[in-house]
Amino acid sequence: MTRSGGTPTPADLVISGCTALVHDDRGEAGFVEDASIVVRGGVIETVTGGGLSRPDAVEHIDGRGQVAMPGLINCHTHAPMVALRGVAEDLPAEEWFNDHIWSIESNLTAKDVELGARLACAEMILGGVTCFADHYFSMDAVAAVVAESGLRAHLGQAFFSSQGPEGRERSLEFALRHRGAADGRITTALAPHAPYTVDDADLAATAELARDHGLPVHVHASENLAQTETSLARHGVTPVEVLERTGLLDHDVLIAHGTGIVERDLPVLRDAPGRIAVATAPRGYLKFAWGPTPVRALREIGVPVGLATDGAASNNSLDVWESMALTSLVQKSAEGDPRWLTSRQALHHATLQSAQAVGLGERIGSLAPGRRADIVLVDLTGPHTQPVHDLAATLVHSARSADVRTTVVDGRVLMRDRRLLTIDLPATVAELGQRLPALLDRSHGRRIQEYDT
Repeated sequence: MTRSGGTPTPADLVISGCTALVHDDRGEAGFVEDASIVVRGGVIETVTGGGLSRPDAVEHIDGRGQVAMPGLINCHTHAPMVALRGVAEDLPAEEWFNDHIWSIESNLTAKDVELGARLACAEMILGGVTCFADHYFSMDAVAAVVAESGLRAHLGQAFFSSQGPEGRERSLEFALRHRGAADGRITTALAPHAPYTVDDADLAATAELARDHGLPVHVHASENLAQTETSLARHGVTPVEVLERTGLLDHDVLIAHGTGIVERDLPVLRDAPGRIAVATAPRGYLKFAWGPTPVRALREIGVPVGLATDGAASNNSLDVWESMALTSLVQKSAEGDPRWLTSRQALHHATLQSAQAVGLGERIGSLAPGRRADIVLVDLTGPHTQPVHDLAATLVHSARSADVRTTVVDGRVLMRDRRLLTIDLPATVAELGQRLPALLDRSHGRRIQEYDT
């Protein structure tokens, strides 16, 4: 790009001297040494190697000793639930929900959600997450925090059938109101909670709304094998088959967890008219003693599996870096095969497959010309990452989220050299702390829902 008269226009951002993680035409991960990444208008213009001379830029980042990667994507979380981190530990899911979480959540205000979301966004930016998919309550507050923080997000207002038609209507209103907000960084979805809290009539009505308004759906389903067995005993169908018979699988659907997906579900998912994806959050499954998401079987039928954390109330962390490592390790154990998942496969799930899972496979997930400039720089000079014999293995199994030095979304630097630039973290922590006693009070005996699967 040049000014009138032929003088080159400075780029908005140039990152130089780094090693860049790139993908070939088949989506396989590779690395470009001594790379320069040029960004204009929030879009990657070029990724070149060999230490070529860099163009002038408004902002320059020296990436020597660092790896540039596509920003990580948290494909399923409840960001405001960081406020409940550690309040209910070492419990089975039914007790965790009924006696603790759903009782506390009956106290939630929009301000609690806002502060929790802001704290979560700070944690994710620090951990190299540039996009997250959220499924929660008071989502107007979350959308406002996303706009303020500079992150990218895929948001849905959750609802239960116990809320009546108004819950579904609010989910639709939110999705239509915020679709394309924050300069296009926000995408939206309809968000029925799960087949065990949303009845068939509501799920079918949601499918009609998805068709009429061109909206995807984000839903918990087959979260664990016990849910699948209970659904079969009570209704004669699996939760995945419930999604099929109510028409949801005719549309784009992001299924959270799926550790209860069984063999009979695979052809249903494979043949679904819509684009189906699954989000896996292995740390929470280990805590709840659930089995793993059947990643290998899903990949074999062409269903992308994105990486996730779930809410920090259940797994204590929004660390997608840890999810990447755990996905690789848990799958090796589950399959009894050390060759699955490899480090390069884990990187693929963390980048391109996660982008596909949230419906942004053509916009983010790789460092390539025309993609949005969602980039993180990872410092590999620490003793725990040296020496580097296999760069992919170092990134997956040795590096940590704290090694992320810089986080960029849409070409805007949100964190540089570990310094947050868009969120006042101390003020957020202090204000949230003042509100915690009222939020955690369970003496009223209420709960927002009943967990009975």
